[in-house]
Amino acid sequence: MKGYRLQLIRHGITQGNLDGKYIGVTDLPLCKQGADELYEKIEKYDYPAVQKVYTSPLKRCKQTANILYPNRYTAELGPLAEMNFGIFEGKKAEELMDDPNYKKFIKGGLDNPAPNGESARDVVNRSFEALNIIISDMMYEGLTNCAVITHGGIIMNMLSCFGLPKMEPNEYACDFGEGFEILISASMWQRSNAFEILGRFPYKKENE
Repeated sequence: MKGYRLQLIRHGITQGNLDGKYIGVTDLPLCKQGADELYEKIEKYDYPAVQKVYTSPLKRCKQTANILYPNRYTAELGPLAEMNFGIFEGKKAEELMDDPNYKKFIKGGLDNPAPNGESARDVVNRSFEALNIIISDMMYEGLTNCAVITHGGIIMNMLSCFGLPKMEPNEYACDFGEGFEILISASMWQRSNAFEILGRFPYKKENE
């Protein structure tokens, strides 16, 4: 049975991340610290060569792809973008604590979006769409090992909704420049919309 390996990797850090702001669709680039940390991780960890890289269209992901996988063909996919946090974009949680809209939002739920933003259900649907596009593309092009550079929220969503074994979303939290490796078989995906989670990624180099 043919398998398709994907490395799901979170982008490097931005100034907005350092400041603790909601930066879902806010298109910030990597900050100097974010780029430096990625280069340090290349020295410490093994990011095996891949045949193609799929990225969110946001700058922080495209720049991460260029650092981790230079000279590798990349394809931008809109459905890999982070959640749209609506009126909360660019703001810190402590700035919003007295806002009734924010109090409602942090209660969670699939159909509880920020005003002018996306719901969790919207993101689930986008994640499914992105996976379908990627799997179909890999099958069509005969690719078996690719990387996906996206956002922490998207990775948690993909793994908790479609990954096996099943775990809570917060168990899939990952640091910047890190993520998880998954294995997809066409039959399992078509039958159950599920894939196997192989473990955290990247791997420490043997001499570390």
